[in-house]
Amino acid sequence: MQKQPSVLVIYTGGTIGMIQNKETLALEPFDFDHLYKHIPVLEGLNCRIESHSFDPLIDSSDMKPAFWLRLAKVIEDNYNRYDGFVVLHGTDTMAYSASMLSFMFENLDKPIIFTGSQLPLGMLRTDGRENFIASLEIASAIENGKSIVPEVAIYFENKLFRANRTIKFNAENFDAFLSGNYPVLAEVGIHIKYNRNVIAKHGVGGIKVHYGLDPNVAILKLFPGISKCVVESVLMIDGLKGIILETYGSGNAPTDRWFIETLREAIEKGILILNVTQCKEGAVDIGKYQTSVALGQIGVIGGEDITTESALAKMMHLLGSGRENNEIKILLSKSLRGEQGSWIEKA
Repeated sequence: MQKQPSVLVIYTGGTIGMIQNKETLALEPFDFDHLYKHIPVLEGLNCRIESHSFDPLIDSSDMKPAFWLRLAKVIEDNYNRYDGFVVLHGTDTMAYSASMLSFMFENLDKPIIFTGSQLPLGMLRTDGRENFIASLEIASAIENGKSIVPEVAIYFENKLFRANRTIKFNAENFDAFLSGNYPVLAEVGIHIKYNRNVIAKHGVGGIKVHYGLDPNVAILKLFPGISKCVVESVLMIDGLKGIILETYGSGNAPTDRWFIETLREAIEKGILILNVTQCKEGAVDIGKYQTSVALGQIGVIGGEDITTESALAKMMHLLGSGRENNEIKILLSKSLRGEQGSWIEKA
């Protein structure tokens, strides 16, 4: 007889874990020790559910690298006890956190599913109930003794996305997340339809958790009229090691001499600059247009179709790995966890 799968629910904070006090009408944290009382339909799920809540809970707007380390440690400590993990997280920085865990966990063979909601779990029209239940189903889904989705993913509004390919693009609608350059891993309707040819392969050799993170990274978003003093104020931050440069279109930037020279000086000082597009879909292609040729000539690294959230996480991960800059440059232009590049090649 096949054993019942088990899932650890990790509540970090956020909208999804709030319910309304019937007496005061104020929103207060959900008591996950009484999960089946609040959501009795969970009794029908064929899985054992246990929970872990952080104390204190954290609003996702207060998310910091130190919290990612704590979250990763909870999962690592419980990795052999459960078949999957569901992380309940505020939506504002969910894509950053989920992307970071995708880089921290190497050789995953179990799902780590992030989800949340736009309305609290205790409200009548909440999207949190469906998001939570579907995430549990996916996290506990096993076929031939193996998890169906052995990667870090985000589930929201009937869709399962690769975590490091996802952005939050809507602050009001239930359909709040988007994966512009990678197909959805699964769609949930009457049945859960898994897009198996784009789901990551099972890791082999046992998981490896990378705790080395270097937060000395900044994001510089280009805009028409950006001045030299603005660019210099970012590039001259004390201790800075890496920049995520958000450019126009397919990686284009101003051709002003001062701009190129300022970037060149930063690169010569050892600062890594990764070029990502401001567009929600499409990719950086340095040299496609004249306005990006100079960037390639001075050593700016092309980020292909990586998201800003994923690029930030990847940069912190690689800078914290102890590698030399030359090796990091190579790895920034390659896919480590399916975060960039043609998905057709990886199918």
